[in-house]
Amino acid sequence: MTRTATIKRKTGETDIQLSINLDGDGSGSRKSGIGFLDHMLDLLAKHALIDLDVQATGDLHVDDHHTAEDIGIALGTAIDQALGDRAGIRRYGHFTLPMDECLVTAAVDLGGRYAFEYHAPITSPKIGTFDSELVEHFWQSFAANAKCNLHVVLHHGRNAHHISECVFKSVARAIRMAAESDPRSDAVPSTKGVL
Repeated sequence: MTRTATIKRKTGETDIQLSINLDGDGSGSRKSGIGFLDHMLDLLAKHALIDLDVQATGDLHVDDHHTAEDIGIALGTAIDQALGDRAGIRRYGHFTLPMDECLVTAAVDLGGRYAFEYHAPITSPKIGTFDSELVEHFWQSFAANAKCNLHVVLHHGRNAHHISECVFKSVARAIRMAAESDPRSDAVPSTKGVL
């Protein structure tokens, strides 16, 4: 069974087409109009081993907020759809990732319920021209629409670019682990029998 999804999201602020394959190799093209976000999405695809295509236009003359938010929404919705009933997945994933002076732990439960705890402050307001606060907002939008629990903790780090990369890579690795097929069970991973 292929675990794929395509989302088309058009609002008064953005126009997004996003496709994923959860059993990919990191292939795809990311074109959001926001160079830094494209870089983060490249890291996400490669470290989660998902094929990810993103074509987005947005009101970048205002700022990057709506485009980053709506890509997070579309990505979360796509992962939720691609997982289906979630039978046969590991469900839980976690990863602690070192990157230079940074260390970030991400933990995810793809169990169909939303919760979000984010403790990875970036003290610099900008990463190039990108608003640093959008890193957290992207993942909050993702988690709400993927219907997952997502926890992110920065243990230490100083460089804003490194912190953002460390967050994206650690969350990607946690998603990869949680979405993987469980070789010991093809059942829905819950005592309730449904997620």
